[in-house]
Amino acid sequence: MKFLRSAAPSIFAVAMLAPGAVLAADVIEGQRIYNQHCIGCHGPGGHSALPNAPHFSRGERLMQPDMLLLATIKAGKMTMPSFNGILRDQQILDVIAYLRTLQR
Repeated sequence: MKFLRSAAPSIFAVAMLAPGAVLAADVIEGQRIYNQHCIGCHGPGGHSALPNAPHFSRGERLMQPDMLLLATIKAGKMTMPSFNGILRDQQILDVIAYLRTLQR
């Protein structure tokens, strides 16, 4: 047991430095990415600019867990294109964090 206790901090440190480790979401970066890639359809402030696009300002579709939203954004849905290969997972999580600030 003593070995496990002493090894735990170093295992944790290695996991934190592992490639692909998710960092805390950056809302400011999420807003920048949203303004670059999403605003055309989802509108400023999350007020939908196109029919059938979710109104993020009303919290539409945001009751889903982040990982489900991430998968949807990567795959695309209906008229929304896939962002797989365009945005990294961390960038998508930044956008999701920003979207969650738009709810009123």
